[in-house]
Amino acid sequence: MTLSAADFTFVSTLVRREAAIVLAPGKEYLVEARLIPVARQVGAASVAEFLANLQRRPNPADQRRIIDALTTNETSWFRDREPFSALTDVVLPELVRRPGANRKVRIWSAASSSGQEAYSLAITLQENLPAGWSYEIMGSDISTEMIKRAEAAEYSQVEVNRGLPAAQLVQYFERAGAHWRITQSLRRNVSFKLMNLTAPLPPMPPFDVIFLRNVLIYFDVATKKSVLRNVARLLRPDGWLFLGAAETTIGIDDNYERVAAGRTSAYRVRSAVPAGAARKG
Repeated sequence: MTLSAADFTFVSTLVRREAAIVLAPGKEYLVEARLIPVARQVGAASVAEFLANLQRRPNPADQRRIIDALTTNETSWFRDREPFSALTDVVLPELVRRPGANRKVRIWSAASSSGQEAYSLAITLQENLPAGWSYEIMGSDISTEMIKRAEAAEYSQVEVNRGLPAAQLVQYFERAGAHWRITQSLRRNVSFKLMNLTAPLPPMPPFDVIFLRNVLIYFDVATKKSVLRNVARLLRPDGWLFLGAAETTIGIDDNYERVAAGRTSAYRVRSAVPAGAARKG
């Protein structure tokens, strides 16, 4: 049965209020498909019954189930590759050379889903930082289910086949029954936090690099402005921001400048862009 207009309005309003995600008309089938397992989980006979019960008796736990179900969690290891190449070839060499370097690199994977991006970043730093340097990766996501999965650090064969080279699988994973588990030596440098990027962000030390990829595309312009402004406060003055290939700060937040980073581009706070950095229009 197709989701009713009233039920779609209820869900889209909830998701926009709680997560700033815009569900445009025409997404009714997607919403219903994502909520069928949720309805079954709570013992409802249908999505319509589940939503009717929720509207009569608001339940924060069930509202959170809806948010989790409708959060896009598409991810893979070393997704899109070029940002990771830029990190290796451009960003880390600059961070290592900076004056007064404290020999520690902090990176935030700001929409880490089930953890593949955060652990990919950890592998990249593990293999490319000079001796004597340390690193810290923090992953965050709005989905409680994804945070649990990321912290468990266990992945199916299908999941590790998505972008993970065999050499890294052998070195950084161990068998866990039918799954693969990240080794403790890598996990100890990675932590995860439940976080809504559209809400006030908790106090955190500044980051050298922030991966905020494939997130802004789900927000309206006002929300994008707010997120980018908050992110800028957590980026070191000489730090780097990586967005998704279809995302940009141009026309949204003039505080950032797009610069070349290998075969891709990144964003830096304008006052911190080195005079010799290659700018991109």
